[in-house]
Amino acid sequence: MQESDQQVFLAIQSGQTPAFEMLFKTYYQPLCRYATSYLKDPDGAEEIVQAAFIGFWEKRKTISIETSLKSYLYRAIRNACLNELKHEQVKQKYFASESLKEEAQSSPADHLAIHVELEDKIRAAIQTLPEQCRLIFTMSRFEELKYQEIADQLNLSVKTVENQMGKALKIMRAQLKEYLPLLAILMSNLLNP
Repeated sequence: MQESDQQVFLAIQSGQTPAFEMLFKTYYQPLCRYATSYLKDPDGAEEIVQAAFIGFWEKRKTISIETSLKSYLYRAIRNACLNELKHEQVKQKYFASESLKEEAQSSPADHLAIHVELEDKIRAAIQTLPEQCRLIFTMSRFEELKYQEIADQLNLSVKTVENQMGKALKIMRAQLKEYLPLLAILMSNLLNP
């Protein structure tokens, strides 16, 4: 340590506030700029520098400086900034994991609500179908019968069943067009849990 640094440091160690104030005035602004280069947050940088000076004053009797006061202060600020950055990373990871947990917990309720609303709308749309059309649609979609099986049971031609299904699907699409985004969300969430 240079002799001038040694004298300032000995004065600070003995509790002389003018020496400490001189050190503070000399290095406060440059240290704030240095801390800002790490944190990209001027207010946070000032807090770090202020805390470092307070800590320096409080521990002045036990501090051992080998190089220079300037080197010591810059190293202290760098270490404090790195610790702050690590702390921020930990906080961000924590908040990210918490938001994922909340999303996972709220998603089943959201999916259920969407599912129930969609089922209600589908039921209502089915009720608007003409009788034969509705019967063929429910046999195909809910009883999972093939067109030939439906035709056999209802004594109709397969072509009639196909035409009635086409008509049913056209009506259903028109009835449910505003709910297609909900259906897309529900299907994507079911496929990607």
